[in-house]
Amino acid sequence: MKLALVGDGAMGQLVASQAKAAGDEVGVIFTSVDSSRSIDEIVSMLHGHDVAIDFSASTAVMRNVEACAQASVPLVEGTTGWGDQEHAVRDIVDKHKGTLVYGANFSIGVNVFYKIVRRAAKLFSGFDQYEVFIEEQHHSRKRDKPSGTALKLRSLIAESIDKELSIASTRAGQIPGTHRVGFDSAADQILLTHMARSREGFATGALLAARWVVGKTGVYEFSDVIEDVMK
Repeated sequence: MKLALVGDGAMGQLVASQAKAAGDEVGVIFTSVDSSRSIDEIVSMLHGHDVAIDFSASTAVMRNVEACAQASVPLVEGTTGWGDQEHAVRDIVDKHKGTLVYGANFSIGVNVFYKIVRRAAKLFSGFDQYEVFIEEQHHSRKRDKPSGTALKLRSLIAESIDKELSIASTRAGQIPGTHRVGFDSAADQILLTHMARSREGFATGALLAARWVVGKTGVYEFSDVIEDVMK
């Protein structure tokens, strides 16, 4: 593939490294310097690329979606914290017949974890003595709180359990990302945990999504990619 990368931070560098190791070409890397460019300039720079992968900032998501949709370049959106703009983002993609894959977390393990948590919530839904809680920890540079992953977990649990659900967030040091879902009663506690050992898994998932989405049109969640791969 010929990739366009949006963002040159830790995640962007990991994606570039893994892509090159796999034999892919990184055609252009957009940085904060490019934020002053017009949409038309960005669209022109995107032409000729197979896929764009964005790990930048939530404030830039709308602009990046617009540029990729106009350029007919599928976008893998790894940035979180823009959930309140999802309807507008979908309208942009639909308007230009573009392509978008997004997700609260591009870790393959986390997406399997989602399935485990969803099933656990369904199993516990008939036992009122258990209360559910979510804990999430990330590095101090992560801006959104709670994390997109924690919000996704809450929505999955809410499918089966209609109760107030607490989310505790920690931002400190270099923590790559840890999420816990607990089912607690006076008698016992069951604790489900996903712990990221590095950010490499997120880059691997983003590249998996990039390969999967080529030739497709529309809006997909990363969970759609996982479902298809697992068939």
